[in-house]
Amino acid sequence: MELVLVHPFRDGNGCLARILAAVTGLQAGLPPLDFSGVRGRERQIYFDADRSGLDRDYLSMQRIFEKVIAKTLRGYGNRPASS
Repeated sequence: MELVLVHPFRDGNGCLARILAAVTGLQAGLPPLDFSGVRGRERQIYFDADRSGLDRDYLSMQRIFEKVIAKTLRGYGNRPASS
């Protein structure tokens, strides 16, 4: 979460954070993460969770990633990428 605050790029910091999360998921044997559900109201919830993480409150972001992973696995028939 702190990576987004560092602002290594003028734009696209959130994209970079999601790409790093996707790579981490791939390393853990998951298929490419599907973040398509993080839009509209969910996008604001994602931003709020990101801010909460600055106070070391990771529960909101954990819930978001649980939804992202569940949606991803549904799209792949609940099979890990390595199967």
